Amino acid sequence: MLCQKCQKRVANIQFTQIINNNKHVLYLCENCAKEEGKFKIGPPFNINDFLSSIMGVQYMTSVSPHTHEATCDTCKMTYEDFKKAGKVGCADCYKAYGEKIMPLLKRLHGNVQYNGKIPGKIYSRVKVSREIKKLKEQLNVCIKNEEYEKAAEIRDKIKEMEAREKDLEI
Repeated sequence: MLCQKCQKRVANIQFTQIINNNKHVLYLCENCAKEEGKFKIGPPFNINDFLSSIMGVQYMTSVSPHTHEATCDTCKMTYEDFKKAGKVGCADCYKAYGEKIMPLLKRLHGNVQYNGKIPGKIYSRVKVSREIKKLKEQLNVCIKNEEYEKAAEIRDKIKEMEAREKDLEI
């Protein structure tokens, strides 16, 4: 289809405008669309820019030679390669890039730890066992910091949760 304005070039932009419930469609070439001034025609969609905006980090055009670049030992992919490709090379890349990749994962998936799918019948048991595990970690931290009163409260919660877990197994 030819441009409706110049009748010379191929129309590759469709402009649809609805005024008073009347639909007006205008097919324009890129040059005529720029002349109209109503359209912003920029570079095509770039996945790198998209991921950079999700991560909340400005895209770096140059890297200082003094900075240590994170590189995966398994697949030899660098963090810069990850930013360009938009995907990791292997499972070990998550460990290699460490904290640099965590904000992106949190924004994309809502969490940085994969919990998997759990059948509904055993979900409550798994949930209780996970809570017990977290409480035991908190208990160890409290003991290490010599916060014995708080540790005693957490210990009591763990005993309650373990009793509840036994009831769920029956």
